[in-house]
Amino acid sequence: MNIFVFAIVALVAISAAGLCYGLLFSRMETEKKIDTRLSRVKSAETDLAKMKAARDRVQELSKRRKSVQDSLKDLEKKQQEKNRKMGDGSIKSKLNQTGLSITLAKFYIFSVLFGVFVFLVTLIAGLPLLASIGAAFVSALGLPRWVIGFLVGRRQKKFLEEFPNALDVMVRSIKSGLPLNDALRLIASDGQEPVKSEFRRVIEAQQVGLSIPEACARMMLTMPLPEVNFFAIVITIQSQAGGNLSEAIGNLSKVLRDRKKMKAKVQALSMEAKASACIIGALPFIVSLLVYLTSPGYINILFTDPRGHLILLFSGIWMSIGIFVMRNMINFDI
Repeated sequence: MNIFVFAIVALVAISAAGLCYGLLFSRMETEKKIDTRLSRVKSAETDLAKMKAARDRVQELSKRRKSVQDSLKDLEKKQQEKNRKMGDGSIKSKLNQTGLSITLAKFYIFSVLFGVFVFLVTLIAGLPLLASIGAAFVSALGLPRWVIGFLVGRRQKKFLEEFPNALDVMVRSIKSGLPLNDALRLIASDGQEPVKSEFRRVIEAQQVGLSIPEACARMMLTMPLPEVNFFAIVITIQSQAGGNLSEAIGNLSKVLRDRKKMKAKVQALSMEAKASACIIGALPFIVSLLVYLTSPGYINILFTDPRGHLILLFSGIWMSIGIFVMRNMINFDI
């Protein structure tokens, strides 16, 4: 009897459970679907928040990049204005760029004395008076300026060869914990010429009250090169916006080395055109010399007859135009 009652109670309980499950099943499924939908909505909101945060980061980066580009443009314009004021192309600025202690008065005195010397030598050699005056005039005005330009170009070439090494020394100094001022002093004391003297001028400019960006920008007075302009812009941007200075200077050193490699590559590729231009330019003189050696009477009429003088004049003009055109075709700015 007890077993029969127990079985009935068990069956009633199972029936009640089944009935409750049948009545509550739809509600349980509905709640389950609601929970699933809520989780999807929450995950979608999370994804939207992540997408919005990513979009905000991209916009912030683009704004920062744009601000940096605007700063670069402003700095470039200001630097170009300073360069026009600094590098005016006068003889005084050229003398400063040679690195020699030559004053403007000494240069003019030497030019006049050299012109007088050439005048006397040509006059003693038997040239006409007008030819002697023309040779003296050209020697007094042209040759000293050509020598100054040659010295400036040679010094700038040496500077470009040593400048990337100096930047590498600055990078290592900054990474080791030295401030920028001490890194500049290190180059000014232990660097190679002419980089050493240029950085010494930067240190001297700081001692008279200029900031580091202003002192670096003043390097354009004695070394008007795009590479120096890049260096001044990097220092100016770092002082205004901050950032990793060692990385910026290291990237600049890499860019300068790549520019040097590109210049060497362009020079190697243009050597054939330069050789052709030299040969073409030398042909008239070679042919004239050979004709003079074989038949002097045939070519002397160019130098004795007025019509020959006109032919030589126009030939020189056209040849100069051709040389100028070929020079512009084979010279590339990097």
